[in-house]
Amino acid sequence: MKRVVLVTGGGRGIGAAIALQAARDGAAVGINYRSNAATADALAARITAEGGRALAVQADTSQEADVLRLFDTVERQLGPLTGLANNAGITGRPGPIAQLTVEGLNEVLATNVVGYFLCAREAARRLQRGGAIVNVSSRLATLSGAGELVPYSATKAAIDVLTVGLSRELADRGVRVNGVRPGVIATEIHRQRDPDVLRNIERGIPLGRIGTPEEVAECVCWLLSDKASYVTGALLDVGGGR
Repeated sequence: MKRVVLVTGGGRGIGAAIALQAARDGAAVGINYRSNAATADALAARITAEGGRALAVQADTSQEADVLRLFDTVERQLGPLTGLANNAGITGRPGPIAQLTVEGLNEVLATNVVGYFLCAREAARRLQRGGAIVNVSSRLATLSGAGELVPYSATKAAIDVLTVGLSRELADRGVRVNGVRPGVIATEIHRQRDPDVLRNIERGIPLGRIGTPEEVAECVCWLLSDKASYVTGALLDVGGGR
C-alpha cells in the first residue's frame, strides 16, 4: 500500500526532519507550513531530488477552513492519507502568569490545542482502516515551564490527553495514535540562545547533551510505520533522560 504522510509545521525544525525521514522511509509527504514558503518549498524540492514525492501546502492549522483545504489538497495530489505527524505548534510569549494576556493565551491555545484537535479530527475521518497518527507533544507537558512557559506546557498536557483518548476511540479500526514528547532539541530557537545558557541546560540533562531534530524524527517515523504495529496510546519521551 502506498504511504502518504502529512506533516504539519513541516517546513523547519523537528517537522522538517520528520518530513525528510518519512520520505526516505518511502512515503509521499505533505509538508504543511503557515508562513515560510521558501523553506517548505526547498524541503519539497530536496525530497524530490532524492527520488521521493513531496508537496508543500500553506495552511494555518488553527483555522478550520485551512485544515480542510490542507487535507483535501494532500489527498488529491498525493493519494489517500495513511499517516499524520501532528506537529505544528508555537511556544507563545514567555513570561509569568501574572503578566499573561488573553490575546497571548488565545494565540497559543488556537495553534497548540484547536489546531491539533482539528488535524486529528480530519485524520480520524480519513483513516478508516489502519494508519497512524503521531502527536508531537513536549517533555514540558509533565515538567511544566514554571516562570516562562506554563500556557505552552498546559497545551502539551492537553495533547497528551488527546493522544490517549483518541487511541482508544480509533483502536477498533486499526488506527494507531501515539505521542512523542521531545525535550530540549537543537532547533532554531535554542541555537540562538546564549552558549552559557545552553551549557547550563545540558548539565541538567542526564545524557549530557541537547537532542537533534533527527533523533525525534526517527521516533516519530517509527511510530508511523508498521514496525510499531502493536503500539498505540503510548507517550514516548525523547529528552535524554530528563
